[in-house]
Amino acid sequence: MSQEEVTGLSDGPERWHERFPLARGRRQSPVDIRARDTRYDAALGPLSFSYEAAAAQSIANNGHTLQVEFAAGALAGGPLRGPYRLAQLHLHWGSGPERGSEHTLEGRRFPGELHVVHWRAGAGRLSRALARPDGLAVVAVLLRLGPPCPGLQPLLGALGSVRTRGTQAPAPALQPRELLPACADFWTYPGSLTTPPLLESVTWLVLREPLAVGAEQLAALRGLLSSAAGEPPRPLQDNWRPCQPLHGRELRASFR
Repeated sequence: MSQEEVTGLSDGPERWHERFPLARGRRQSPVDIRARDTRYDAALGPLSFSYEAAAAQSIANNGHTLQVEFAAGALAGGPLRGPYRLAQLHLHWGSGPERGSEHTLEGRRFPGELHVVHWRAGAGRLSRALARPDGLAVVAVLLRLGPPCPGLQPLLGALGSVRTRGTQAPAPALQPRELLPACADFWTYPGSLTTPPLLESVTWLVLREPLAVGAEQLAALRGLLSSAAGEPPRPLQDNWRPCQPLHGRELRASFR
């Protein structure tokens, strides 16, 4: 993430349009998923996940989120043309358990949201994929309060090594498939990154079934800091962008 993008994040979503005109584009994300805007599409096949636990390379606190980088893994199926390579996953959460997701369902916001980011393998490299309208595919998993998620524990156990902004550490053994719900029904729509530079290059795949996480797991994420070591501590919280207008976009569903 460039210094310009970091500055834009610190300004807050309400001012991003001053530095990034795309903030007022016509395919921005996230969106509110409403039944009246969705259509069942029988042509949408199932999603195919090919992930390996050993592919997790590093974890980092970039001041806006907790991010895990991967060296391998792939996604295919659904509306995607060809395979997409796994790049990273990160999370969004609130200052309390009542809100923290980016996408909403009929106006309902969830305690958090997980994003698994992939780029189109045919582009050759990530930087080229970012310039394409179909360059990225992001699987979004809404998080609900419930029993603790065992698949999340290895990541939470490593939070002490990345508590402040700008810190990075080797990734624990992490299996992304364990962070996905059993049901892979999804909504899909053309959208954008939800942080600067807000590029409109994302095919979103929002899974229908939320993933249960424990209240103490969300509390552990709220213990991270958006400040660097030596700076006055600032909690890393409420790192979600409000919903954006659909501007006539249709959300397609893989289920009736």
